[in-house]
Amino acid sequence: MDLKTVAAPRVPVRYFEGGKGQPLVFLHGAGGVLAGDPFLNALAEKYHVYAPLMPGYGDSEECGEIRDMLDFTLHYWDVVDALGLKNPIIIGHSMGGMIAAEMAAIAPHDVSRLGLICPGGIWLDTHPIPDIFSTMPYEYPALLFHDVRKGTELLTAGMALDDPEWLKGFLVTNARQMGMAGRILFPIPDRGLSSRLYRIKAKTILVWGDNDKLIVPAYAQVFKKGIPNSELVTIPEAGHMVTLEKTAQVIAAIARLG
Repeated sequence: MDLKTVAAPRVPVRYFEGGKGQPLVFLHGAGGVLAGDPFLNALAEKYHVYAPLMPGYGDSEECGEIRDMLDFTLHYWDVVDALGLKNPIIIGHSMGGMIAAEMAAIAPHDVSRLGLICPGGIWLDTHPIPDIFSTMPYEYPALLFHDVRKGTELLTAGMALDDPEWLKGFLVTNARQMGMAGRILFPIPDRGLSSRLYRIKAKTILVWGDNDKLIVPAYAQVFKKGIPNSELVTIPEAGHMVTLEKTAQVIAAIARLG
């Protein structure tokens, strides 16, 4: 994937681009995304992928003007416009799924195909979402992955969780990214999305790992009930990072969008 820059109204946006085929915009989760992400590369085998970085992620500029859910939603529509895309497939994972759903709700006639991979944005008192802002680094693999050992390897690139160099890099990067993500996720990731889901007109695929411990599958039913013309695909033996644990199955689910 190539890392490029596009001029958006509020801030220059860094984005990954690669592949050929139908245009597809991928919105990443709170953990960010890298050029070598296996899921991005798999998407690029079938689609022309654009994966914008949220301001403050990677080497992108921060943006103080983006403060709330509406700001984030309009920012990403600005990015779509700046890229010159018309009715791209929009896919979002976790926090990115929350934003993608808001985009489809606020501009229902501009999105015809939508993929939401264990999206955030809703809160159930019976199933509270763990506070990722107080989660310690060593707790992430068990929270995000079905296969904890594999998850640890993916998060640390083979280094030990208590390796000082890895911890230093992780904590510095995480603090910068979470400062931006916290504007819509802290203290809880609920900005009223559930009351707007009915506005989504896009053909929608919901993808969930059946062992998601961050946003448990009970949330999948709320999204499915709230979004007309939506289909739920549950993937066995997968956690919240189903994109990395079961990449081929997620790509196959997205392919149902046509």
